[in-house]
Amino acid sequence: MRPLVATVDLAAIRHNYAVAKRCAPGRQAFAVVKANAYGHGVREVVTALHDDADGFAVASLEEAAEVRAMHAQARILLLEGCFSAEELPMASHLALDIVVQGAQQAEALLATSLSRPLNVWLKLDSGMHRLGFAAAQVRDWHARLRAADQVAELNLLSHFACADERGHPLIEEQVEQFLGLLDLDFDQRSLANSAALLTIPAAHMDWLRPGIMLYGATPFAELDAATLGLRPGMSLEAQLIGLRDIAAGESVGYGATWVAERPSRIGTVSCGYADGYPRHAPSGTPVIVRGQRVPLVGRVSMDMLTVDLSDVADAALGDTVELWGARLPVDEVARAAGSIGYELLTKVTARVPRRYRS
Repeated sequence: MRPLVATVDLAAIRHNYAVAKRCAPGRQAFAVVKANAYGHGVREVVTALHDDADGFAVASLEEAAEVRAMHAQARILLLEGCFSAEELPMASHLALDIVVQGAQQAEALLATSLSRPLNVWLKLDSGMHRLGFAAAQVRDWHARLRAADQVAELNLLSHFACADERGHPLIEEQVEQFLGLLDLDFDQRSLANSAALLTIPAAHMDWLRPGIMLYGATPFAELDAATLGLRPGMSLEAQLIGLRDIAAGESVGYGATWVAERPSRIGTVSCGYADGYPRHAPSGTPVIVRGQRVPLVGRVSMDMLTVDLSDVADAALGDTVELWGARLPVDEVARAAGSIGYELLTKVTARVPRRYRS
C-alpha cells in the first residue's frame, strides 16, 4: 500500500461533541455530519456518536438516508431542505426535519400529500443573505404553515455570517433579528453554529449545530483548537520515500520555484494534491519529521511533495511525516496555505485510507 493514511480519532470526536453540550447546558445538539462528516467518514462518526448525539445535520437527502440507515431514532436535519417536491415523500418516509428556506419550497410542501407530517424549520435570512426568508416573510409563512397537515413541529432557524469574528457588528444585528420573531409560537429554535455556541451564549436557543468543532478544528483565526478544549479528529501521515542532497543554487520541483540558498537535504513525501493536500501550499508550510518542524519546498505535485531536511540530521527513508494532526494543527497548515481547516479536511480524497481508533 502507498504509505499515506488518515487516522481518525473517534474518541476525540465524542469528546468534542461533549464540549459543545457543556457550553450550553440543557440544550440539544445536531452533530453536523454533511460532506462525509467533513471528510472523516460519516458511517464511523455517526456510529461513534450513536448514543450521545441528539440528532444529526446533513446537506442532502442521500446523506440523510445514509444516516437514517445507521440510526433509526435520531432527529436528522436536512439543512438546505428538499431540492424538489419529489423529495418530500422520501423525507417524510425517513422522518426527517427539513429546512424550508424559500417560497418555492414552502409552496411545494403545502401542495404535497405526505404519509406523515414533517418537522419544519423556517429559515430566517437574518443577514447572511444566502438562503432564507426576510423577517416579514417568516411571519407570513408562519401563519400559513402552523395549521398545515404536512407540518408537525414548526421551528425557526438562522445562520451567522460572522460568528467567527468576535465583536463583528453583524452578530448583534442577527441575534436581534432572530429574537424579534420569538413572539411567534415556534416549537423549537436553532441559531448557534460552532463559533456561536463557543462564544455567543445569547445564540444558544433550543438546538445547537456544532460542525467544525466536532472534528477538532477551530472556527476562529485568533483562538486555536487546543485553547477551546478541542482534540484533533484526524491525523494525516505519510512517509519519506526519497532523500537527496543538493548544492546551493539548485532547484526543487515543477517550475524550479524554490532554489537552495545552501547545501540542502531534500526529502520526498508520499502525499500530493490528488490526496487532498493543498496544491497552493507555499514553500515554508510546516510538516513534522522526527518531532521537528521542517518546511515544504517547491510546488506540491499530484502524488508527492518535498521538504527541506537540512536541519534533521538523522532523517531516514521510511520516517513518518505528519502533515497535520496532534502535533501540527490542521488550522495552522490551512493558514499557511491561505485556506481554512474546513477545506483541508473535506478535501482528503477517497484514495487516502481512513484508519479508525477509539
